[in-house]
Amino acid sequence: MENYSVSFWIKKFIDYLNNQNKSRFTQVAYKKDLEQFNGFLITKEIINVREIKKDDIDNFIKKLLIENYTKKSASRKLNSIRTFFRFLKNEGVINVNPALDVSHPKYSQPQPRIFSELEYRAIRDVSKKDPRTYALVEILLQTGMKIGELANLKIEDINKDCIDIKSYGKTPARQVPLTNSLKKAINEYLKIRPKSESPYLFITRNHKPLLIRNIRQIIDRCFQQVGIENATVNDFRNTFIAYQLQRGVSIEYVAKIVGHKRLSSTERFLQSINNLKEKKEKIEEL
Repeated sequence: MENYSVSFWIKKFIDYLNNQNKSRFTQVAYKKDLEQFNGFLITKEIINVREIKKDDIDNFIKKLLIENYTKKSASRKLNSIRTFFRFLKNEGVINVNPALDVSHPKYSQPQPRIFSELEYRAIRDVSKKDPRTYALVEILLQTGMKIGELANLKIEDINKDCIDIKSYGKTPARQVPLTNSLKKAINEYLKIRPKSESPYLFITRNHKPLLIRNIRQIIDRCFQQVGIENATVNDFRNTFIAYQLQRGVSIEYVAKIVGHKRLSSTERFLQSINNLKEKKEKIEEL
């Protein structure tokens, strides 16, 4: 007898993501969202994945909003559910994806936080006390890469003129230019980096890879030391994108460098800048 239990197919789906080499972060996010949805279904006495209707999903999203989840968070969970049902359809478990008829909660996306020149120079100055911290800051500021991509960087990814960034989550693999200031910062860090067989560029004194949470702690200390409030590591990425566009680098090239799949993701930064110059296909140092 075929097993149609929701929990069974959630496990199958996570196994599928693992076989597709999706990042650990992606797998955990999907698993958490789907188990939360399954918990809701259990309260409604629904355990068969083929019995889930559009109204069940809609009521789950409404419950999230009642429980003060943000519209953005609820929308992300709906995306997880849609992807799960697309998997079920491809596996022949269901014939129709009921989640496609559920509307996303409408929310306005806030303007990205962009550091002023005074702010990012202050962060850079305070980070110079430690070569590792300075290298972290320079990479974030001069490449716009995500914190997960930074944590996954390996020494072999640093080439003469560029950095190879491996695919991370939905962001594709790509190459970013290695600017002079960035090259200098990385070289200064490598001089004091513990001698280790670890392939990772950034490591602890115990030769362990520097984790995402470690990087956040280091950068948060920089924010505290210069008195910058309500900032996150991702604001370096926002700053990189905005300043490159403001200095005349083409939208298409910036989108390629930061791994945006849609130009609209890059275009939204145009609302935050002005004085666009002639388009260029060269990254500018900050």
